[in-house]
Amino acid sequence: MIYDSHMHTEVSADSEMKAAAALERAAKLGIGAVFTEHEDMDFPGEKDFTFSPKAYWKKYEALRGESLRLGVELGMQEGLAEKNRAFVEEVPFDQVIGSIHTLLGHDLYYADVYKGREKDEVYRLYLETMARCVRSHGDVIDILAHIDYIARYAAYSDAELTCAAYGDYIDEVLAALVETDTVLELNTRRFEAPQGKASLVPIFRRYRELGGRCVTLGSDAHNTAAIGFAFREAREMAASLDLSVVTFFERKKEYC
Repeated sequence: MIYDSHMHTEVSADSEMKAAAALERAAKLGIGAVFTEHEDMDFPGEKDFTFSPKAYWKKYEALRGESLRLGVELGMQEGLAEKNRAFVEEVPFDQVIGSIHTLLGHDLYYADVYKGREKDEVYRLYLETMARCVRSHGDVIDILAHIDYIARYAAYSDAELTCAAYGDYIDEVLAALVETDTVLELNTRRFEAPQGKASLVPIFRRYRELGGRCVTLGSDAHNTAAIGFAFREAREMAASLDLSVVTFFERKKEYC
């Protein structure tokens, strides 16, 4: 079964999606679901992007099975590896995603981090930070989410993250993934952007060239309409690059 390995329910601070509605939608699409709630320690701003692992487990454990796995999306920052490691040890998560949501003490969603800074400076720092965090979290995470996350929100006329412009820095991230046996997520959120998918193809081709073999598929859904978004395209893209689609159960890789 194909799984949407990245979605958020009401446990996450930025989602109101109900578990029952998410599971109903996934079942209609004929796919499995992995809930991956936000755990971003030391996150800037007023919202609290943390949750209680034990309360989460109590809330959803009865639903866990073939159609639903329970995971977490950890916000990675330098210096947080030990705290994140302790967090994931509190309950037997099926899957742990690592993400970069902040840079220079700012939320990448907002304009502050880009203000007064050239794109090259910010994107290089983003990728350098990501590579270091993948290595420091190598035994903490199973998956690196949305390598192109910054391109969703960056306040530049051309926000794309491309191999042509940042190939050496992207290579460092991909090498870190291969070294730590961390899977790269094929996140479909930006497939709707004019150049979103086109920018990702060379990145995933390079991942394969450097030794990457597997990807997970993730919509990053915060509502039912987004679940499984563009998965047919994503599966075709993975197959064309000789990348196997996987998910995780009890922190073990499963081929879909």
